Amino acid sequence: MKVLTGNRLIDGEAIWYSPVGWIETLAGADVAADKAAEERLEAIGRQAFADNFALDIELIDVQIVDGEIVPLRLRERIRAAGPTTRTDLGKQAAHAARAG
Repeated sequence: MKVLTGNRLIDGEAIWYSPVGWIETLAGADVAADKAAEERLEAIGRQAFADNFALDIELIDVQIVDGEIVPLRLRERIRAAGPTTRTDLGKQAAHAARAG
């Protein structure tokens, strides 16, 4: 399984493609489960790059764990959560606030 990710050009924010467009959180990303879905996401990524919307666009490997999308690579887990030195900042802080 794969999801499409990149960095928004205007502010560098890590973003993921979802069924409703580009979003700032991994939750809700459009998960490609087959080659046809991967090719569709790749085409969306190429268009985002051509439109100067995003860069560093790539498909990343993920798995579904307890209903949540979890990147396989540590780098992508960090991009999805935020800074590793301060858990009170970044996306993990917003997630904790919603959960608490």
